[in-house]
Amino acid sequence: MQELNSDTAAEPAEVSPGHAEASVRDYKKLLAISVAATGIVFGDIGTSPLYAFRECFLSEFHRIQPTVDNVLGVLSLIFWSLIVVISIKYLIFIMRADNRGEGGILALLALLRPQQREHAPPTKGRNVLIALALFGAALLYGDSMITPAISVLSAMEGLRVAAPGMERLVIPLTILVLLLLFLSQRHGTAKIGAAFGPIMLVWFTILALLGIGGIMDRPEVLNAVNPQYGVQFFFHNGWIGFLVLGSVFLAVTGGEALYADMGHFGRLPIRLVWFVLVLPALLLNYFGQGALLLHNPAEASEPFYHLAPDWAVQPLVALATMATVIASQAVISGAFSLTRQAVQLGECPRLRIEQTSSTEIGQIYVPMINWLLMVTTIALVVSFRSSSSLAAAYGIAVSGTMLITSIVAYVVARERGGWSRFTAGLLLIVFLIADISFFVANSLKFEEGGWFPLLVGALLFTVMTTWNKGQETLNKRLRLTGQPLGQFLKLLMGHPPVRVAGTAVFMTEQRTTTPPMFLHHLKHNQVLHEQVVFCTVVNRRVPRMSESERVRVRKLGPGFFRVNIFYGFMEDPDIPAALAECKRFGLPFEPMTCTYYIGRQTLIASPKKGGMAVWAKKLFNLMQRNSTPTTSFFRIPPGSVIEIGIQVQI
Repeated sequence: MQELNSDTAAEPAEVSPGHAEASVRDYKKLLAISVAATGIVFGDIGTSPLYAFRECFLSEFHRIQPTVDNVLGVLSLIFWSLIVVISIKYLIFIMRADNRGEGGILALLALLRPQQREHAPPTKGRNVLIALALFGAALLYGDSMITPAISVLSAMEGLRVAAPGMERLVIPLTILVLLLLFLSQRHGTAKIGAAFGPIMLVWFTILALLGIGGIMDRPEVLNAVNPQYGVQFFFHNGWIGFLVLGSVFLAVTGGEALYADMGHFGRLPIRLVWFVLVLPALLLNYFGQGALLLHNPAEASEPFYHLAPDWAVQPLVALATMATVIASQAVISGAFSLTRQAVQLGECPRLRIEQTSSTEIGQIYVPMINWLLMVTTIALVVSFRSSSSLAAAYGIAVSGTMLITSIVAYVVARERGGWSRFTAGLLLIVFLIADISFFVANSLKFEEGGWFPLLVGALLFTVMTTWNKGQETLNKRLRLTGQPLGQFLKLLMGHPPVRVAGTAVFMTEQRTTTPPMFLHHLKHNQVLHEQVVFCTVVNRRVPRMSESERVRVRKLGPGFFRVNIFYGFMEDPDIPAALAECKRFGLPFEPMTCTYYIGRQTLIASPKKGGMAVWAKKLFNLMQRNSTPTTSFFRIPPGSVIEIGIQVQI
């Protein structure tokens, strides 16, 4: 079946060092990549057995009795959810929709947008899809806040089984683990990340062994593979049975992570690990928990830990804690990566992004996001105080994103993959039946905690859309007030100013008009450097650019050059390094004699100017004032920078 990737003719070719499919030629390398994927990709979905099956019976929102029919019905729903949503939807189909190997909601968003906003503006229908994709990305931040809280808390709740006298320490120990986790982010995860894969291999092995032990006691539990038990569950329980879907969904909450991490490992290792290890281990454990309830319905309070013999409970709590820390690390790193993509795609203000590894491009640290996640995650633990309470807030964020992903992937399949309306539509209907059912079941938990991820998503969606619209409005104002650059240089050459030694680099987002700070500089100083470079950073909607296509240089006149520097949404800009490549295009660049000119806009929110509401203009102004300075973001030496203030009415 044809891959649904971006049109390679739309952009220059680029190098994809993180994509493993083309380079996995031998079993050793495939095995190493697969082990690494086990530790990074499957942490979220791999820790769901700690609470997913239990919540189907104990949730205050839809409490049902662990009768034989109910146990088999819930197991049947979990089994087919993992098969349809994860195995078929994500692993087989959605992972075909990629942006040059990168997956995730923002990678799909990049495929929806035109390459250049000033040309071929999107239609109203396309704007709705783009807004949906942005909201789906915003919802993922809510997931990044809830996952560490519910995962670590559910692991610590094992102390109630292992050492009942220590139950009062569950909350303090959870907070301690989370504090250590977030405080360690600044140092990077390169060293401890090497242990993630082996630990998760042990974890999934233990899941399988515990499940097999339970199944051997009541092998009839395997009858739940028959979907008839799931259908009968709805008939017997009616509306309450539908509400249980909100807890069943907890078993598939890591699906979006599988897709988002595709760019780091490639399709083959993720699919291999899922079908060979993770899916069998999860199913065995869920069926083992079901067998335990068939044998003794009173074990519904903590079926996961009760699967283990008494002597193994304490080591299991320790292993579960390590597994949940790894799952939390995966979503935290995912939030960092999502933020970098949003910044590079122009969907949010520039934030300080630190590279924590000299060899791994994916090892980054975003301080503001880290502290925001830490504060909200600990606040969630203190407020909800149990994983059961948090479960009500968990599903709505991920189910919403999964629903949006299905819709956007359909459009990408039609436009980029060349799928027929019938084939793509048939798959969309199948996926939407599951997605809408899960989303509605979780939405009914709004008052019990579902409001939290929706609130986070709404706030971040407002930030992203306001920033996006503000940037467009600001650039439009600058274009309208600016003089065409070619025309101005012709006039300037008629009365050339005094030229001094050195190179002046004017950082500008305008590619056709004269930068305002260039006019200010010329007006007040009456001199120009012998080399003047108008430098524009162009963010392409592809993951990475090849070094051969990084820089484009055009000579505009004697001593005047236009330089466009291209970056993908998975890259961090480095302007001095990119300008150093201009030597091969006939533009000698000497860092010691270079001066960078940067415009600092002071925005005036005018009610007379259209395009944005006054509150949105004020919010955009606030975000721009507090965004990371251009010098830091582009790695420009502060001692070589001159800032020129400009007032702009928007």
